[in-house]
Amino acid sequence: MKRILLVKEIYLEAFKNLGHIILERYFKLFSWFCFVLFFVVLYAFVYRIATGFAFD
Repeated sequence: MKRILLVKEIYLEAFKNLGHIILERYFKLFSWFCFVLFFVVLYAFVYRIATGFAFD
């Protein structure tokens, strides 16, 4: 739980006093897009391990 709060705090601090509203929204959207892509890759990796895929 402590790590989740730390990540949340880092996320909030990263966008505080950033400046221009368009730039702020772009970086927020880009960060969420990266999080989603990371979880897709994580899901695919776990799925491959669960189905017995040979990583030769």
